[in-house]
Amino acid sequence: MRKWITRIVLAWLTLTLLPVLILRFVPPATSAFMIERQIHYLLSDTPHPAIHYVWTPWRQLSPQLELAVVASEDQTFPTNLGFDFNAIADAVHHNEGRRHQRGASTITQQLARNLFLCPCRNWVRKGAEAYFTVLLEAFWPKRRILEVYLNVAEFGDGIYGAGAVAQHYFHEPPSRLTRVQASLLAAVLPNPRHWHVNAPSAFVLTRAADIREQMDHLGTGYLAAL
Repeated sequence: MRKWITRIVLAWLTLTLLPVLILRFVPPATSAFMIERQIHYLLSDTPHPAIHYVWTPWRQLSPQLELAVVASEDQTFPTNLGFDFNAIADAVHHNEGRRHQRGASTITQQLARNLFLCPCRNWVRKGAEAYFTVLLEAFWPKRRILEVYLNVAEFGDGIYGAGAVAQHYFHEPPSRLTRVQASLLAAVLPNPRHWHVNAPSAFVLTRAADIREQMDHLGTGYLAAL
C-alpha cells in the first residue's frame, strides 16, 4: 500500500511540477483555457471565433499595460506570496447572502487557473488552483508570472495575450500601447467576452478611468523591482 501511495505522489509531483519548471523558461504554446475553448468549439455547431494567441516577451510588453493590469487586478502583486488574505477576508464578508459574488484572486492565482486548470468552479478546482499558485510563487520570479499572465489572459472573445489584442484592436505592437489603451484592456479583463475594448460601454469607460487613477497612485516605478 505504501508503495502505491508513494508512486501516486511521485506521479502527481512529476505531472504538476515538471510543467511548472519547464514553463519557467519556455513560452507556453497554449493554455488550459484555450484548450477548453477549442474543445467547446469542436463540440458546438454554432459559429465561433478563431483563437488568436501571439507570444510576447517581457521586453516587448508595454510598461503601461503591466501597471494597468496590476492596478486593476492585484495591487499587492509585487509583495504578496500568491494570496491576498485581506482581500479574501473582505470578499467573504461582502459575499455573504449576496447573489453577485466578489472575487479576491491574485494575478498568480488567475495565472494558475488559466494556464493549468479548467474554468469550472468547485472546491477541487480551488484546491488545485491554490497548489499551482504555491508552485508558481516558489519557482517563478514575479516578472515571469506577470509576463506569462499578460500573454495568456483573454482580452477579447478568443483573443489571448497582449500581442494578439494589440494587433487586433489597435494595429500596434504591444510595446506601443498607450496609457488609455492599457487601461481599457485592463478594464475588460474580468469579463472579456461581454465587455469590449473596441466598443466600450459607459461602465467600461468609467472602470478604465478608475484604473488610470490607480495607476497614478501606484506610480510608474511601482513595478521597477520585478
